[in-house]
Amino acid sequence: MIVFGDILTIRQAPRVVGLAAEYHLPAIYFFRQFADGGLVVYGPDIADLFRRAGGYVDKILKGTKPADLPVEQPTKFELVINMKTAKALDLTVPAPRYSFVPMR
Repeated sequence: MIVFGDILTIRQAPRVVGLAAEYHLPAIYFFRQFADGGLVVYGPDIADLFRRAGGYVDKILKGTKPADLPVEQPTKFELVINMKTAKALDLTVPAPRYSFVPMR
């Protein structure tokens, strides 16, 4: 199942993750807040997007017209695989394809 990052799913993240687990659905999510209990998260690094937005604000405050600023695409992405959820779904993730990052 692919869960997009819209306002409905973000506000209901624990419920969406819980239902996917209840029905044993492997799911990929767009934002990191789904990592706690979700299987896979792949999407833009939100902290990086906010940092880059600060550059836009700086240019606007220095006089650049917003219409003159280029549209930028995300350049940094996050991939999170929740091994606990993978195990609960009886999925095997090959060791060379992941590294362990402590979750809070």
